[in-house]
Amino acid sequence: MPDIRYGIYYLPPEGSGLAAFGAAWLGWDVTRGAPVAHPDVTVDVSAITATPRVYGFHGTMKPPFRLKDQADQQGLRRAIEALAARHAPFAAPALKLARLGSFLALVPTGESAALKALAADCVQSLDSFRAPAGAAELAKRRASGLTPRQDEILVRWGYPYVLDEFRFHLTLSGKLDPHTAYATQAVLGELTKELTRDPMPVHEICLVQQVDGAPFKLVHRYPLTG
Repeated sequence: MPDIRYGIYYLPPEGSGLAAFGAAWLGWDVTRGAPVAHPDVTVDVSAITATPRVYGFHGTMKPPFRLKDQADQQGLRRAIEALAARHAPFAAPALKLARLGSFLALVPTGESAALKALAADCVQSLDSFRAPAGAAELAKRRASGLTPRQDEILVRWGYPYVLDEFRFHLTLSGKLDPHTAYATQAVLGELTKELTRDPMPVHEICLVQQVDGAPFKLVHRYPLTG
C-alpha cells in the first residue's frame, strides 16, 4: 500500500506572479505537479530550497496528515467543500520577506483574524479524518524543543504550531547559516519586491497529496463561498 499524506494549503492564485515566482524559486510547481527551472541568481537555489521543495510553495492551513482507517479521500473532499462554504473570500495583509529562526519566508505584514479563523477551522473540523501521530513522529517534533503549550497542541492535533501557535508563512528555504541567509535574503528581496506590495487574496483553500515521499501535488482547489 502506498504511503499517502494529505494537507490543506493556501496556494497563490493560479497564474499569478506570486505563484510563478514560488514555483521557480523552489523548483517545483505544486499545481501542475512538475519541476520548474530555478532562476539564474548568485546563490545555490537548488541546495537552499531542497527541504521546502518537497512541499511546494504554500502557506499551511492544516499540516500534512495520513487518513485514519475509517476515512477516505471522497469523504475528506466533501468536508473541505463544506468548510470552504462557511468562509467568505478576503484579503489578508501584504507579505514581506522575513527570517524565521534559521530559514527565510514570506509572512504577512499584519494580523488577519480571517486568516487565523480559516486555519483554525481547517485544523479542527477536518481532524476526524486524521490518523493519530505515531510515537516516532511525536519524538521528531519534540526534538526541536517545544513549550508545554506546544506539546499539548502536538498531542491533541498532531502538530505543535496550530491554533494559538499558528504563524502563517510561505517557506522559501531550509535551515541556512548566517552568511548564506544574508546572501539569499538580498537575492530574494529583489525577486519579491514587486510581489509584496498588495494585499494577499485568500479566495480558496487547496487539498494537496503526497505519495511515498514524492513532492506534494494539488488535488483540488475549493473556492471560499461563505
